[in-house]
Amino acid sequence: MEHVERDSMEVDVVIVGAGPSGLSAACRLMQQANEAEQELTVCVVEKGSEVGAHILSGAVFEPRALAELFPDWEERGAPLTTPAIRDELYLLKDAEKAQKLPNALVPKSMHNTGGDIQSGDSRRYVISAGNLCRWLAEQAEGLGVEIFPGFAAQETIVEDGVVKGILIGDMGVAADGQPKDGHMPGMELRAKYTLFAEGARGHLGKRLIEQYDLAAGRDPQHYGIGLKELWDVPADKHEPGLVLHGSGWPLAKDTHGGWFLYHAENQQVVVGLIMDLSYQNPWLSPFDEFQRMKHHPLLKQYLEGGSRVAYGARAITKGGLNCLPKMTFPGGLLIGCGAGTLNFAKIKGLHTAMKSGLVAAESVFEALAKGDEGGQELTAFTAKWEASWAYAELKESASFGPAIHKYGTVGGGAYNFLDQLLGGKLPTIHDTTPDHAALKPASEFEKIDYPKPDGKLSFDKASSVFLSNTNHEENQPCHLKLADPELPIRDNLPKYAEPAQRYCPVGVYEVVEDEAGQPKFQINFQNCIHCKTCDIKDPAQNITWVAPEGGGGPNYPNM
Repeated sequence: MEHVERDSMEVDVVIVGAGPSGLSAACRLMQQANEAEQELTVCVVEKGSEVGAHILSGAVFEPRALAELFPDWEERGAPLTTPAIRDELYLLKDAEKAQKLPNALVPKSMHNTGGDIQSGDSRRYVISAGNLCRWLAEQAEGLGVEIFPGFAAQETIVEDGVVKGILIGDMGVAADGQPKDGHMPGMELRAKYTLFAEGARGHLGKRLIEQYDLAAGRDPQHYGIGLKELWDVPADKHEPGLVLHGSGWPLAKDTHGGWFLYHAENQQVVVGLIMDLSYQNPWLSPFDEFQRMKHHPLLKQYLEGGSRVAYGARAITKGGLNCLPKMTFPGGLLIGCGAGTLNFAKIKGLHTAMKSGLVAAESVFEALAKGDEGGQELTAFTAKWEASWAYAELKESASFGPAIHKYGTVGGGAYNFLDQLLGGKLPTIHDTTPDHAALKPASEFEKIDYPKPDGKLSFDKASSVFLSNTNHEENQPCHLKLADPELPIRDNLPKYAEPAQRYCPVGVYEVVEDEAGQPKFQINFQNCIHCKTCDIKDPAQNITWVAPEGGGGPNYPNM
């Protein structure tokens, strides 16, 4: 790292990311310190312009971990106001037909209402994950946590193999790397322990996994891309608490994924598509599949006559237990979706992410309370985590994703139904092909001719990125780094028809003609909504996502 004069601040614990796991850890740390009347400084840094700005999730929420953190969450006014009341699962056969699956054939992990729910608090709620995080941040600050939104963790400070904290990215650097007027070097935040709660494919977590070989002996991690819209709908089409899930059309049989449509509060509906990034066809565009999907009569009946008010997309870490890296290293922990704690069998990750944050906080506080000066590897965390209900959930559903990848949506679904019926007695299935390596040459597939958006149910990328409220300071270095700038045109274009043009859900990547009429790879980084799909799916792993200047990116409302 170049030598720059930087301010330095020392705290007990730094947490990277104000998402569900990071904020839960912050709250639990301070709860313990306050109970023990012990001095503790906890600081959370968040790259979004405010807490919740970059949070995007379905979400039907299971409040089990929340009830452990704040048993009085209802009195405290947690934003859980719409219980799930009706739960339906469909297979879309084609563009017109849908088959409702009988309740008895739905894997028990996917039930959200009634006596079919597994363990813990039997209620589920349709919520905004962003608003839950905003509320958690208020609780954290009330307990004495310092939260710094608009500050991006750019580097990890590692000394003698030990994580000592993070370096905040500089503010006011021009596109050519030179300081602009008002340039501010990033601060060093040094801590006894650093918790990385960055969400799916966190750029610091990715480096830590490589640096400490945390994925040794694990299957390669698997991801999906989740696309979501928020709609205002007419009162006669709104049924608060109605939860619909489905799979099938418009995705081809060898492309795995599923859709959701949840009726939230205030006459709003959230609709989305989750598509596995293990897909093979480079002509596929997750964004266009999502837009096409909304025209199915089953979904259209709820959206018609309504208006779209928000759009966003985010990668989802969905490999489950087989892909979960070791979460400890000297001086820190990897928690939440940055590690991959989502239970894909439930299509839920908020409760398990929060639980990983609680276990992390308890492990860190236990060490500090004994006078630990930091920098140790918190092996006690692993034992506590593996004894938790969240780990038991992941263990129970270890084959869920791999079975769908191996046997398809219907065959994999049948395998999982049987496995859950037999109490997990079937052999564990593994998927050892990384998502980026699943892509096949474009010549093996027909180009997909997507229908033009109608501006009522389906839309283009430009109007969608506008609804994500995305903004970046234009005169700054591009945060999408190419290891080999020639590779997209030289290799990816002839072999894969340069798939970045299609897998990016906001049109960051384009192939345009230069002045000589030759193809040129163009990166419109101002559009980036920080979904991380490019970092995951590029077949040559040539694109690395790093944090742009703090405060940049989407500003999601109620997502």
